[in-house]
Amino acid sequence: MGQTSNSRRISDDQAMAKGRMIRTSPQKLNLVAQAIRGMKVEKALSELDFSRKRVAKDVKKVLESAIANAENNHDLDIDSLVVEQAFVGKNLVMKRWRPRARGRAGKILKPFAEVTIVLKELEEAA
Repeated sequence: MGQTSNSRRISDDQAMAKGRMIRTSPQKLNLVAQAIRGMKVEKALSELDFSRKRVAKDVKKVLESAIANAENNHDLDIDSLVVEQAFVGKNLVMKRWRPRARGRAGKILKPFAEVTIVLKELEEAA
């Protein structure tokens, strides 16, 4: 007696990967996610390779994971994959304090974010 399997949240021609606890603000992460939305997978990988943003490495890892999921778990053709969705969410915020003048404290917020990448297989027009 085990748990019944959940139905897929995405369609059969899609694959998904999530990156959680990425140490940056969601606003900065969204700039990188915005750059790869709607691109073909190989173009998105090269875009992330040459990006000057530090978070691009983490987003590239998630994209490669989504590609591996598409190939191994869902039997999709990796040459016809497109980044259909790339969206960002908030996660934990660490709160730290810095001593200031006259016995006060300055608040330091260290935000974390998460990114979700959904790939879709395009049917080739023959």
